[in-house]
Amino acid sequence: MSEAAEIRLGELGYPIVVAESVRRPLRDFARERSLRRFVVLCDRNVAANASEAARALGGRVPVLDFELGERRKRLSTLEEVLDALARAGADRGTVVVGVGGGVASDLFGLAAALYMRGIPYVHVATSLVAMVDAAIGGKNGVDLRGGKNLAGTFRDPIAVFCGVRALRTLPFRHLREGLAEVVKHGVIEGHDLFGALEVLAPHPFAQWPWETVVAESIAVKAMIVNDDRTELGARETLNLGHTFAHAIERASDFRISHGAAVAVGLRAAGLLAIRTGRFSYDEHLRVLALLALLGMPMRTSLAPAPVLAAMSSDKKRREGRMRFVLPRAIGDVEYGVTAPRADVIDVLRRCTRDPGSEEFH
Repeated sequence: MSEAAEIRLGELGYPIVVAESVRRPLRDFARERSLRRFVVLCDRNVAANASEAARALGGRVPVLDFELGERRKRLSTLEEVLDALARAGADRGTVVVGVGGGVASDLFGLAAALYMRGIPYVHVATSLVAMVDAAIGGKNGVDLRGGKNLAGTFRDPIAVFCGVRALRTLPFRHLREGLAEVVKHGVIEGHDLFGALEVLAPHPFAQWPWETVVAESIAVKAMIVNDDRTELGARETLNLGHTFAHAIERASDFRISHGAAVAVGLRAAGLLAIRTGRFSYDEHLRVLALLALLGMPMRTSLAPAPVLAAMSSDKKRREGRMRFVLPRAIGDVEYGVTAPRADVIDVLRRCTRDPGSEEFH
């Protein structure tokens, strides 16, 4: 993939640029669209990336930084961002450029959707989870006391820029957040992406062709989103492992990170699929082996009861019943699945232990 390879994703209607550095593609995009007024919002931890984006856009672009993180993904922080936009003099001719990871994408995208009833939004993704998941598909939102992502909108950005140079300096604990989503896309898409990940997994991350990995993972999500923009049907497949994962995050008061929770959630979804006669032992073992090679966790110390209680607020519930996305094979997943409560409890209990010979009994 070239330095500024650009993927135009069909009916999604906006460019997603995957490049070593986003400085030149971002500058060219602004010039091509004749965009002249910007406000850059950023996670305080990536202020240097935000300054680089501001320089690429030219002129005197204000950079407003915020303390983020999952515990700050709340309405109170959203209000801070909206007030900051007002103080900066943003108007309907201003483009909001959000710089950061998944929380930044969700929060700043929602702020742009609400400010003056909607102004244009561009996201510059600095984390793997933002590049392959959070920044793609137009979901914006914040958490409420009742659960994760319960307040938000569906509203597309006008562009997304993914500079993979940022990935080469991230510690593993940050890469892990996105790797779980990449594995999820591999299970959904099937043997091409999943097989490529199996080949790459034994190699150091510094040797990975990140432009290709990110682009192929994005392509899986974009294909699904393209067919179901507002999650009325098949887009639910992207929640593979997430009914478990979101509950684990919430039950831990977000001490367990999203990526770690998704990795455990993928194992749990495989176990539940086996219990309900959908998935084979051999393919489940392939998923576990890939997660292990990538250094991903597959167990949680949380007891089943608080995790089950947290599932009660999952936004995918229908008529009070939990719904799951479960694999039938690598490359074939089913959404809208209900399962007996006893089976769910058993799976959660198994996920408090490391995988072993008892995994399938």
